Amino acid sequence: MQNHELLFWIGFNVFVLLMLALDLGLLHRHARAVQFREALAQTAVWIFLAALFAVMLGFWQGRASALEFSAGYLVEESLSVDNLFVFLLIFRYFQVPSRYQYRVLFWGILGALITRGAFILAGVTLIRRLSWITYLMGAFLIYVGAKLALQRESEVHPEKNAVLTLARRCFPVTRDYVEDKFFVYRERLYATPLLLVLVVMESTDVTFATDSIPAVLGITQNAFIVYTSNVFAILGLRSLYFAVAGVIDVFHYLPYGLALVLAFIGAKMLVSGFYTVSTEIALGVIISVLAISVGLSLLLPSKKKVA
Repeated sequence: MQNHELLFWIGFNVFVLLMLALDLGLLHRHARAVQFREALAQTAVWIFLAALFAVMLGFWQGRASALEFSAGYLVEESLSVDNLFVFLLIFRYFQVPSRYQYRVLFWGILGALITRGAFILAGVTLIRRLSWITYLMGAFLIYVGAKLALQRESEVHPEKNAVLTLARRCFPVTRDYVEDKFFVYRERLYATPLLLVLVVMESTDVTFATDSIPAVLGITQNAFIVYTSNVFAILGLRSLYFAVAGVIDVFHYLPYGLALVLAFIGAKMLVSGFYTVSTEIALGVIISVLAISVGLSLLLPSKKKVA
C-alpha cells in the first residue's frame, strides 16, 4: 500500500513538472502580456483538471477524500483571490510592465511549491506527534479571520521587507528592467528590478502559507490531499491573476466571507476533541459563505475604487 501511495506522489509531481515545462517552454516562451480571454480559458482548464483529480481521488481513496480535496481546493482558491490583490499592489509599486508579469508569477509560484511542501510536511508531522497543535492552529485561524475582517485595506511596503534589503546588499541592481531577465552581466553580475519583485513576492507568499495551510489542515491531515489541493490552487494562480486583476476590487465582500470561513475552520479544529464536524457539512458551509459574499459583492457594488 505504501509503494502504491508513493507512486501517486511521484506521478503527481511528474505531472506538475510536465505542466510547468509546457507552460514556460511552449505557451509562454516569449515575454508578452496575457489577454483576458486567454487567462479565462487557462483558469477554466485548471479548474477542470482539479475537478477531474477529485474524481480520480474518489475512485482511489473514496468519497471522503474527494470531498476533503474539494473543500481544501476551494479554500485555497478563495484565499488566492484575496492574495491576488497584494500581487497587484506589488506590480504597481515596482511598475512592472504587463509583458513581464507572467514570468515573475511563474518563478514565484515554482518557489511557492517548494516552500508550501515544506510547510505541509512540518504541519502534518507536528499534528501527528503533538495533538494539541490542532487547538493552537484553530485559535490562530480565528485570529487571522478576525484580522482579515477588521482590516480596511491591503497595503504593501516593500521598502520594509527584510529579504528585499538583504537582496539589495548581495547584488548591485540595474536602474531599469532588462527585458524579462533577473540577472545581467555588465563587467560584473547585476540583479535587475525584476529579481527584487520576485524576492518580495516569494517572501510575501510565506505569509500567505501561514494562513492557508493551517486552514486546509483544519479540513484534513492527509498530507497528499493537503499538498495536491495547494498545488492545484497555486498552479492556477497565474491565469487567475490575469483573469480577475482588473476587477479584483469588485469582490469587496470576499474578505469578510474568507474571514468567516477561516473562523469556522478554526472553530472546527478547537472542538475536534469532543465533536467532529463532517466534511460534507464543512464543504457546504464554505461554499455557502463564499457564494453569499460574492453575490453580495455583485448586488451591492462598492463606491470605493482601487487607489
